[in-house]
Amino acid sequence: MSTHTEYDPDDNFARSFSADADIDEEAALEAVAWQLLLLINPGDEDAAMQQFQACRDSLDEGEDPVELIRDVIDWKSGFHVEDSDPAGLIEVLDELASRFNLRIEWGVEDPTDEDFLSDAEVPSLINVAYDRLREHHYTLWTWETGHDTHAGFMTLQRDDEALRTVAGALGFHVRPGAG
Repeated sequence: MSTHTEYDPDDNFARSFSADADIDEEAALEAVAWQLLLLINPGDEDAAMQQFQACRDSLDEGEDPVELIRDVIDWKSGFHVEDSDPAGLIEVLDELASRFNLRIEWGVEDPTDEDFLSDAEVPSLINVAYDRLREHHYTLWTWETGHDTHAGFMTLQRDDEALRTVAGALGFHVRPGAG
């Protein structure tokens, strides 16, 4: 039995992480961004491609991928709302859920009712949406924005681990629901 590791020239995965690996960082960033867009547009490669084309040139120019992708996906496959805007959150999450023929039950007959909205808090609403979407095997993700805002997207539940990996590679600090 040998005590040293044999070099396997066919093991491209292992060699890609060595110090002398030749990695095209721009191409890698584009590939990871593409994977994220596929995950947050399940079953809709056309939408993912449109969003990818919208952000591709800016990624090459070195713009922050988190802000760039956030802007490209807003109201299409993601959301970004102020902490003080529960009505906007309900509206955008209802829109995103409708892409998958889902309806979020907010726990009230009329989620646009002024009395309901005056007491509603965005993090609590995110958690309600997370619970309702999990019933249909979707995950609602949010990420740290560094501001008084909430941002996120939806994926299929089966893609939870892939989403964590891909989002983390782009700099998204994601968590399911409001965390």
